[in-house]
Amino acid sequence: MKKRKESYLVTGATGYIGRHICRRLLSEGCMVSVISRDKKRISDIYADDSDIKVYEMDITDTCRMDNINSSFDYIIHCAAVTRSDIMISNPVEVADGIVIGTRNVLKLAKKCEAKSVVYISSMEVYGKLKDTGEPVTEDVLGDIDILSARSCYPLGKRMAEQYCYGYYSQYGVSVKIARLAQTFGKGTDKNDTRVFMQFAKAAKYGKDIVLKTAGMSYGNYCGIEDTVEGILLILRKGENGQAYNVVNEANTMRIRDMAELVAGVLSCAEDKQHGISVIYDIEDNTKTGYAPDTELRLSSEKLRGLGWKPEKRLIQMYRDILEEL
Repeated sequence: MKKRKESYLVTGATGYIGRHICRRLLSEGCMVSVISRDKKRISDIYADDSDIKVYEMDITDTCRMDNINSSFDYIIHCAAVTRSDIMISNPVEVADGIVIGTRNVLKLAKKCEAKSVVYISSMEVYGKLKDTGEPVTEDVLGDIDILSARSCYPLGKRMAEQYCYGYYSQYGVSVKIARLAQTFGKGTDKNDTRVFMQFAKAAKYGKDIVLKTAGMSYGNYCGIEDTVEGILLILRKGENGQAYNVVNEANTMRIRDMAELVAGVLSCAEDKQHGISVIYDIEDNTKTGYAPDTELRLSSEKLRGLGWKPEKRLIQMYRDILEEL
Protein backbone atom coordinates (compact mmCIF):
# COMPACT_ATOMS: atom_id res chain seq x y z
CA MET A 1 0.00 0.00 0.00
CA LYS A 2 1.29 3.45 -0.94
CA LYS A 3 2.14 5.57 2.07
CA ARG A 4 -0.02 8.67 2.50
CA LYS A 5 1.81 11.97 2.14
CA GLU A 6 1.99 14.08 5.27
CA SER A 7 -0.13 17.24 5.08
CA TYR A 8 1.04 20.65 6.23
CA LEU A 9 -0.78 23.95 6.69
CA VAL A 10 1.37 27.09 6.58
CA THR A 11 0.26 30.64 7.39
CA GLY A 12 2.33 33.59 6.22
CA ALA A 13 3.37 31.68 3.10
CA THR A 14 4.09 34.90 1.16
CA GLY A 15 6.57 36.06 3.80
CA TYR A 16 10.27 35.33 3.82
CA ILE A 17 10.24 32.53 6.39
CA GLY A 18 6.99 31.02 5.12
CA ARG A 19 8.20 30.90 1.51
CA HIS A 20 11.33 29.00 2.42
CA ILE A 21 9.42 26.58 4.63
CA CYS A 22 6.86 25.86 1.91
CA ARG A 23 9.54 25.25 -0.71
CA ARG A 24 11.39 22.93 1.62
CA LEU A 25 8.22 20.93 2.33
CA LEU A 26 7.32 20.76 -1.36
CA SER A 27 10.82 19.50 -2.15
CA GLU A 28 10.21 16.69 0.36
CA GLY A 29 7.00 15.70 -1.44
CA CYS A 30 4.66 16.88 1.32
CA MET A 31 1.10 18.05 0.76
CA VAL A 32 1.08 21.80 1.42
CA SER A 33 -1.90 24.08 2.06
CA VAL A 34 -1.65 27.77 2.91
CA ILE A 35 -3.87 30.48 4.35
CA SER A 36 -3.42 33.82 2.58
CA ARG A 37 -5.39 36.99 1.95
CA ASP A 38 -3.95 37.19 -1.57
CA LYS A 39 -4.45 34.11 -3.74
CA LYS A 40 -2.88 35.81 -6.76
CA ARG A 41 0.32 36.52 -4.88
CA ILE A 42 0.49 32.88 -3.83
CA SER A 43 0.08 31.89 -7.49
CA ASP A 44 2.87 34.28 -8.50
CA ILE A 45 5.30 33.06 -5.83
CA TYR A 46 4.57 29.35 -6.29
CA ALA A 47 3.96 29.42 -10.05
CA ASP A 48 5.56 25.98 -10.54
CA ASP A 49 3.72 24.38 -7.63
CA SER A 50 0.12 24.21 -8.73
CA ASP A 51 -0.64 21.51 -6.15
CA ILE A 52 -0.63 24.01 -3.28
CA LYS A 53 -4.12 24.43 -1.86
CA VAL A 54 -5.00 28.00 -0.93
CA TYR A 55 -7.51 29.10 1.71
CA GLU A 56 -8.06 32.73 0.77
CA MET A 57 -8.89 34.55 3.99
CA ASP A 58 -7.51 36.63 6.83
CA ILE A 59 -6.53 34.56 9.88
CA THR A 60 -8.32 37.14 12.07
CA ASP A 61 -11.63 36.31 10.34
CA THR A 62 -12.88 33.94 13.02
CA CYS A 63 -16.04 32.85 11.20
CA ARG A 64 -14.21 31.83 8.03
CA MET A 65 -11.39 30.19 9.97
CA ASP A 66 -13.95 28.19 11.95
CA ASN A 67 -15.44 26.95 8.66
CA ILE A 68 -12.23 25.22 7.52
CA ASN A 69 -13.10 21.55 7.75
CA SER A 70 -9.95 20.01 6.32
CA SER A 71 -7.53 18.00 8.44
CA PHE A 72 -3.79 18.67 8.65
CA ASP A 73 -1.01 16.60 10.17
CA TYR A 74 1.17 19.62 10.91
CA ILE A 75 0.61 23.38 11.15
CA ILE A 76 3.33 26.04 10.93
CA HIS A 77 2.03 29.48 11.90
CA CYS A 78 4.31 32.18 10.46
CA ALA A 79 1.89 35.02 9.69
CA ALA A 80 2.60 38.41 11.33
CA VAL A 81 3.42 42.00 10.43
CA THR A 82 7.18 42.59 10.73
CA ARG A 83 7.57 46.21 9.55
CA SER A 84 8.24 48.69 12.35
CA ASP A 85 6.53 51.59 10.56
CA ILE A 86 3.26 49.63 10.43
CA MET A 87 3.62 48.76 14.12
CA ILE A 88 3.84 52.48 14.86
CA SER A 89 0.98 53.56 12.57
CA ASN A 90 -1.43 50.63 13.11
CA PRO A 91 -0.74 49.06 16.53
CA VAL A 92 -4.32 47.80 17.00
CA GLU A 93 -4.38 45.90 13.71
CA VAL A 94 -0.88 44.49 14.35
CA ALA A 95 -1.85 43.25 17.81
CA ASP A 96 -5.11 41.77 16.51
CA GLY A 97 -3.29 39.98 13.71
CA ILE A 98 -0.89 38.35 16.16
CA VAL A 99 -3.23 37.50 19.03
CA ILE A 100 -6.58 36.81 17.35
CA GLY A 101 -4.89 35.18 14.37
CA THR A 102 -2.93 32.82 16.63
CA ARG A 103 -6.03 31.94 18.64
CA ASN A 104 -7.87 31.04 15.43
CA VAL A 105 -5.00 28.89 14.18
CA LEU A 106 -4.88 27.05 17.50
CA LYS A 107 -8.64 26.48 17.40
CA LEU A 108 -8.18 24.91 13.98
CA ALA A 109 -5.31 22.75 15.27
CA LYS A 110 -7.52 21.53 18.11
CA LYS A 111 -10.43 20.77 15.77
CA CYS A 112 -8.39 18.78 13.27
CA GLU A 113 -6.25 17.12 15.98
CA ALA A 114 -2.97 18.12 14.33
CA LYS A 115 -0.01 15.94 15.28
CA SER A 116 2.15 19.01 15.91
CA VAL A 117 2.02 22.80 15.61
CA VAL A 118 4.87 25.29 15.72
CA TYR A 119 4.24 28.98 16.34
CA ILE A 120 6.82 31.36 14.91
CA SER A 121 7.52 33.89 17.63
CA SER A 122 10.30 36.44 17.94
CA MET A 123 13.32 37.31 20.05
CA GLU A 124 11.49 40.59 20.75
CA VAL A 125 9.42 38.79 23.42
CA TYR A 126 12.48 39.06 25.70
CA GLY A 127 12.21 42.84 25.94
CA LYS A 128 14.99 44.83 27.54
CA LEU A 129 17.58 42.83 29.45
CA LYS A 130 20.96 43.72 30.90
CA ASP A 131 23.92 41.72 29.68
CA THR A 132 24.97 39.32 32.45
CA GLY A 133 27.79 37.89 30.40
CA GLU A 134 25.81 34.73 29.66
CA PRO A 135 23.50 33.99 26.70
CA VAL A 136 19.81 34.31 27.58
CA THR A 137 17.80 31.10 27.91
CA GLU A 138 14.09 30.66 27.19
CA ASP A 139 13.02 31.06 30.85
CA VAL A 140 14.23 34.67 31.22
CA LEU A 141 12.17 37.74 30.24
CA GLY A 142 12.87 41.47 30.47
CA ASP A 143 10.80 44.66 30.47
CA ILE A 144 8.60 45.90 27.62
CA ASP A 145 7.10 49.39 27.74
CA ILE A 146 3.33 48.90 27.70
CA LEU A 147 2.67 52.58 26.88
CA SER A 148 4.38 52.49 23.49
CA ALA A 149 2.75 51.87 20.11
CA ARG A 150 5.77 49.85 18.96
CA SER A 151 5.20 47.42 21.83
CA CYS A 152 2.13 46.00 20.06
CA TYR A 153 4.49 43.53 18.39
CA PRO A 154 6.50 42.08 21.31
CA LEU A 155 3.52 42.17 23.69
CA GLY A 156 1.32 40.60 21.03
CA LYS A 157 3.90 37.85 20.57
CA ARG A 158 3.97 37.23 24.32
CA MET A 159 0.19 36.92 24.44
CA ALA A 160 0.22 34.60 21.42
CA GLU A 161 2.75 32.41 23.21
CA GLN A 162 0.45 32.34 26.24
CA TYR A 163 -2.39 31.21 23.98
CA CYS A 164 -0.12 28.44 22.71
CA TYR A 165 0.60 27.27 26.23
CA GLY A 166 -3.07 27.57 27.15
CA TYR A 167 -4.18 25.40 24.25
CA TYR A 168 -1.50 22.88 25.17
CA SER A 169 -2.31 22.74 28.89
CA GLN A 170 -6.11 22.96 28.64
CA TYR A 171 -6.85 21.12 25.39
CA GLY A 172 -3.74 19.01 24.80
CA VAL A 173 -2.81 20.69 21.50
CA SER A 174 0.71 19.61 20.54
CA VAL A 175 2.14 23.09 20.07
CA LYS A 176 5.71 24.35 20.31
CA ILE A 177 7.17 27.86 20.02
CA ALA A 178 10.13 28.96 17.88
CA ARG A 179 11.62 32.29 18.95
CA LEU A 180 13.51 33.45 15.90
CA ALA A 181 16.58 35.61 15.78
CA GLN A 182 16.77 37.97 12.80
CA THR A 183 16.97 35.76 9.74
CA PHE A 184 18.34 36.57 6.30
CA GLY A 185 20.32 35.20 3.37
CA LYS A 186 19.22 33.77 0.03
CA GLY A 187 15.92 35.06 -1.28
CA THR A 188 15.77 38.15 0.93
CA ASP A 189 13.46 40.78 -0.55
CA LYS A 190 15.61 43.41 -2.27
CA ASN A 191 13.20 46.08 -0.96
CA ASP A 192 13.61 44.98 2.66
CA THR A 193 14.33 48.07 4.77
CA ARG A 194 15.86 46.35 7.78
CA VAL A 195 19.36 47.26 8.85
CA PHE A 196 21.13 44.21 7.42
CA MET A 197 19.81 44.98 3.91
CA GLN A 198 20.86 48.61 4.24
CA PHE A 199 24.37 47.42 5.11
CA ALA A 200 24.39 44.96 2.20
CA LYS A 201 23.35 47.64 -0.30
CA ALA A 202 25.98 50.01 1.05
CA ALA A 203 28.64 47.34 0.48
CA LYS A 204 27.30 46.48 -2.97
CA TYR A 205 27.16 50.05 -4.25
CA GLY A 206 30.17 51.50 -2.42
CA LYS A 207 28.22 53.88 -0.18
CA ASP A 208 28.97 54.73 3.43
CA ILE A 209 26.89 52.95 6.08
CA VAL A 210 24.75 55.50 7.94
CA LEU A 211 23.55 54.48 11.42
CA LYS A 212 20.46 56.23 12.80
CA THR A 213 21.22 54.96 16.32
CA ALA A 214 24.45 54.54 18.27
CA GLY A 215 24.38 50.89 17.22
CA MET A 216 24.83 49.61 20.77
CA SER A 217 22.09 46.97 20.57
CA TYR A 218 23.19 43.38 20.18
CA GLY A 219 21.94 41.68 17.05
CA ASN A 220 21.11 37.99 17.07
CA TYR A 221 21.20 36.42 13.61
CA CYS A 222 20.62 33.15 11.82
CA GLY A 223 20.89 32.09 8.19
CA ILE A 224 17.63 31.20 6.45
CA GLU A 225 18.67 27.59 5.81
CA ASP A 226 19.55 27.04 9.47
CA THR A 227 16.32 28.72 10.59
CA VAL A 228 14.15 26.45 8.44
CA GLU A 229 16.01 23.40 9.77
CA GLY A 230 15.44 24.61 13.32
CA ILE A 231 11.72 25.23 12.83
CA LEU A 232 11.12 21.80 11.30
CA LEU A 233 13.16 20.14 14.04
CA ILE A 234 11.08 21.90 16.71
CA LEU A 235 7.89 20.84 14.91
CA ARG A 236 8.94 17.19 14.70
CA LYS A 237 11.02 16.65 17.83
CA GLY A 238 10.37 19.56 20.19
CA GLU A 239 8.61 19.22 23.54
CA ASN A 240 4.98 20.33 23.63
CA GLY A 241 4.33 23.60 25.43
CA GLN A 242 7.98 24.65 25.20
CA ALA A 243 9.79 27.56 23.51
CA TYR A 244 13.09 27.29 21.64
CA ASN A 245 15.49 30.03 20.55
CA VAL A 246 16.53 29.75 16.91
CA VAL A 247 19.83 31.64 16.77
CA ASN A 248 23.37 31.06 15.63
CA GLU A 249 25.33 32.29 18.64
CA ALA A 250 28.46 32.67 16.52
CA ASN A 251 26.70 35.51 14.66
CA THR A 252 25.72 37.58 17.72
CA MET A 253 27.27 41.06 17.82
CA ARG A 254 26.46 44.75 18.32
CA ILE A 255 24.94 46.61 15.34
CA ARG A 256 27.91 48.96 15.15
CA ASP A 257 30.32 46.01 15.08
CA MET A 258 28.35 44.41 12.26
CA ALA A 259 28.50 47.70 10.37
CA GLU A 260 32.27 47.83 10.79
CA LEU A 261 32.54 44.19 9.71
CA VAL A 262 30.57 44.82 6.52
CA ALA A 263 32.44 48.04 5.76
CA GLY A 264 35.82 46.46 6.40
CA VAL A 265 35.34 43.10 4.69
CA LEU A 266 32.48 43.04 2.22
CA SER A 267 32.89 46.47 0.67
CA CYS A 268 36.53 45.63 -0.08
CA ALA A 269 35.42 42.38 -1.68
CA GLU A 270 33.09 44.33 -3.96
CA ASP A 271 35.45 47.15 -4.83
CA LYS A 272 39.18 46.95 -4.00
CA GLN A 273 39.70 50.62 -4.83
CA HIS A 274 36.96 52.26 -2.77
CA GLY A 275 36.35 51.38 0.86
CA ILE A 276 33.34 52.66 2.77
CA SER A 277 32.96 54.15 6.24
CA VAL A 278 30.44 53.94 9.08
CA ILE A 279 28.77 57.30 9.79
CA TYR A 280 26.45 58.12 12.71
CA ASP A 281 23.35 60.28 12.06
CA ILE A 282 21.30 59.58 15.20
CA GLU A 283 17.53 60.21 15.11
CA ASP A 284 14.66 60.17 17.63
CA ASN A 285 13.53 56.52 17.71
CA THR A 286 10.02 57.47 18.87
CA LYS A 287 9.48 58.77 15.33
CA THR A 288 11.38 56.13 13.37
CA GLY A 289 10.00 53.06 15.15
CA TYR A 290 13.42 51.57 15.88
CA ALA A 291 13.32 49.14 18.79
CA PRO A 292 15.00 50.34 22.01
CA ASP A 293 18.63 49.35 22.58
CA THR A 294 18.93 45.83 23.92
CA GLU A 295 21.81 43.84 25.34
CA LEU A 296 20.04 40.61 24.49
CA ARG A 297 22.27 37.71 23.52
CA LEU A 298 20.30 34.53 22.99
CA SER A 299 21.27 30.99 23.88
CA SER A 300 20.63 28.19 21.38
CA GLU A 301 21.55 25.43 23.83
CA LYS A 302 18.00 24.09 24.13
CA LEU A 303 17.54 23.69 20.37
CA ARG A 304 21.04 22.29 19.94
CA GLY A 305 19.97 19.67 22.48
CA LEU A 306 17.54 18.37 19.84
CA GLY A 307 20.47 17.93 17.43
CA TRP A 308 20.40 21.30 15.64
CA LYS A 309 23.75 22.49 14.25
CA PRO A 310 23.65 25.91 12.54
CA GLU A 311 26.30 26.38 9.87
CA LYS A 312 25.87 29.74 8.11
CA ARG A 313 28.13 32.51 9.42
CA LEU A 314 27.22 36.18 9.11
CA ILE A 315 29.64 36.94 6.28
CA GLN A 316 28.25 34.01 4.25
CA MET A 317 24.72 35.29 4.84
CA TYR A 318 25.73 38.70 3.50
CA ARG A 319 27.45 37.17 0.50
CA ASP A 320 24.26 35.25 -0.30
CA ILE A 321 22.39 38.58 -0.39
CA LEU A 322 25.08 40.31 -2.46
CA GLU A 323 24.95 37.60 -5.11
CA GLU A 324 21.27 38.44 -5.69
CA LEU A 325 21.44 42.24 -5.57
